[in-house]
Amino acid sequence: MKKTWGGRFDGPTDPALARINDSLAFDRRLVRHDVRASLAHVAMLGRTGILAGEDVAAIEDALRAVLADVDAGTAIEGAEDVHAWVEAELIRRIGPTGGMLHTARSRNDQVATDLRLWLREAIDDVIARIGRLESALLVRAEEHAATILPSYTHLQRAQPVTLGHHCLAYVEMLERDRGRLGDARTRLNRCPLGSSAATGTGFPIDRDDTAAALDFDGPTRNSIDGVASRDFVLEALAATAILMTHLSRLAEEVILWTTSEFGFATLGDAVSTGSSIMPQKRNPDGAELVRGKTGRVVGHLTALLTTVKGLPLAYNKDLQEDKEGLFDAIDTVRDALDVTTVTVATIVFRPDRMAAACAGGFLLATELADALARSGRPFREAHDLVGRIVRRAEEVGRGLDELTAEDLAAVDPSLDPALIECLNLNRAVASRDHVGGTAPVRVLDEIRRRRS
Repeated sequence: MKKTWGGRFDGPTDPALARINDSLAFDRRLVRHDVRASLAHVAMLGRTGILAGEDVAAIEDALRAVLADVDAGTAIEGAEDVHAWVEAELIRRIGPTGGMLHTARSRNDQVATDLRLWLREAIDDVIARIGRLESALLVRAEEHAATILPSYTHLQRAQPVTLGHHCLAYVEMLERDRGRLGDARTRLNRCPLGSSAATGTGFPIDRDDTAAALDFDGPTRNSIDGVASRDFVLEALAATAILMTHLSRLAEEVILWTTSEFGFATLGDAVSTGSSIMPQKRNPDGAELVRGKTGRVVGHLTALLTTVKGLPLAYNKDLQEDKEGLFDAIDTVRDALDVTTVTVATIVFRPDRMAAACAGGFLLATELADALARSGRPFREAHDLVGRIVRRAEEVGRGLDELTAEDLAAVDPSLDPALIECLNLNRAVASRDHVGGTAPVRVLDEIRRRRS
């Protein structure tokens, strides 16, 4: 196929350069967006009188025919990139008139426009999938609004918390992910079409017309920036990388909680696999793959940041590296969200094992310190005193609620034995009755607020 830029050259392109230059293998997924942008462009060329009406009609008909053939399964092959393929198809169908489509535009503004159109749709899809995962988490949070388990800091048992509250922590993270992606979508929603190669065009185009036709909020305001900048891709990659880290943290807890050592939950068949040699195994492969693929998405962000950091203005071929990583990152995060949603919806929690875990680790030590603080002791003094009470409990091999009056007196004769009465898991959890607290009533309030 003749190169769109071949008039300047006599000799063939070296096969090695062709291999690293040709992008059709991955940018073919932009074909529908390329056709859509081309339809908006040629319609504008007609309305401004740059092209004759009959030429515009012929190009529009041919573009719709190309798209119909693509939808029917026509192979997209034999060109340097998807833009050259569409143009070649037009020329094959309607002759030299097809070449008029490229009037007043460059591949530079063309690809920047196509990629924004594609990414806009991709972000909408990812946001919808985040919403489905949030809904699954809200269902589980409601089921377990009063189920108590240990919270952990430094992976050591800390204080009692409700499982519903724990689930809602991930809803908070996902809400911020939705916000970041929404912000990225808002900023990318400007149309570069009309920027041409770098300086705009001498034809009397109407950039507001094409921007409106493509549902952009308006045209980009600088032609150099329009073709040379990929921060809209970077921002989307950053948002998906952060999203993946949140999914990875959830995956890590699924992996830990479903071990025999924790036993807080059991995975269903849909998101676990077995071993080829150990018949008893139930492996959390879904969660492990989500955790593992997080590095892949973070890597794509790092790669593109490295690519663009030293590029002079305006367009450079290096920017072709913006697509494969972005496409793969979006594909990966879609799959990760879907797997995580199924995992959350089907995992079977074990409240009995969670309750058993609450019996160890002195989870209610802070309740003792708070009780002493309420009685008038400075909290720092109360904290030190309870630390000594815990040490005494370890020495005698009893839990805090099992300590005798003699045990307390051995630590401090002034301690009231009735102090032990504050050691109640349900009471401790219920006392966190404030915005952001773990009390079951607050968990249910937050679920209702989210759903509304």
